[in-house]
Amino acid sequence: MLDTTHHAALPACPGVGYKAQHYTQIMEDTGPLGWLEIHAENYMGYGGRPIAQLRHLSERFPISVHGVGLSIGGAGDLDRDHLARLKHLMSWLNSASFSEHLAWSTHDSHFFNDLLPLPYTQKTLARVAAHINQVQETVGRQMLLENPSSYLGFADSTMSETAFLRELVTKTGCGLLLDVNNVFVSATNLKTSPQAYIDDFPLHAVGEIHLGGHDEDEDETGAPLLIDSHGKPVVDPVWSLLDYTLAKSGPKPLLIEWDNDVPEWPVLAAEITRADQALSLVMS
Repeated sequence: MLDTTHHAALPACPGVGYKAQHYTQIMEDTGPLGWLEIHAENYMGYGGRPIAQLRHLSERFPISVHGVGLSIGGAGDLDRDHLARLKHLMSWLNSASFSEHLAWSTHDSHFFNDLLPLPYTQKTLARVAAHINQVQETVGRQMLLENPSSYLGFADSTMSETAFLRELVTKTGCGLLLDVNNVFVSATNLKTSPQAYIDDFPLHAVGEIHLGGHDEDEDETGAPLLIDSHGKPVVDPVWSLLDYTLAKSGPKPLLIEWDNDVPEWPVLAAEITRADQALSLVMS
């Protein structure tokens, strides 16, 4: 049963992925920053300075919890101990949102340090839906599912990614996390239209929008190959795709992700300001 307790909702303004080295700056001068995201697996302990800092932050900001370790798309059972720790974290934190990836990262007892893609078939749909239902029943909250970054397509897929996500929303009542950088990365790599993807995306189910940087490479034919890295500023074409998305969706909670080669706070603050400007264009 889903929890009906009041939880602070994420505001339709910029958020940022929290890093401990920015704690002082965030507490002193937030500017347009309105919420924070944490990675669940970093805060599943029961004490210490990180937990203390997070408690202070949660008194000032709504917190979104983003999971990277559940392996929602995996063939095996979900880790019940992991789910119990996740429920404990979300309970004491009173998190405003919870999200996970449409991917798999475990097989039997092996954990892969990557988020691996899935074929979009009825069999996969049934498995992922069952896992989402289990997560939502355990934590008592709606989960947002994030669209992946893709580097190849599966020949045995029988539906599009957007159709797959739409079916999951219908079957489970989950929401969606729309990563606009992932859309751009996937469209470039698969040679499709990012605007067409947004046109077909179930925007009514979106609870968060994410933006991040990517690395540029080439495949064996010399064609562009983009890697979702979260280690650089958001590029102009992704900002333009965000504008296209917001014009259709209206204002949404908008996160800046920067997980690798994390810069000093002023660099992130500039990205937050640009996100705020993008949102201001669709505020009524």
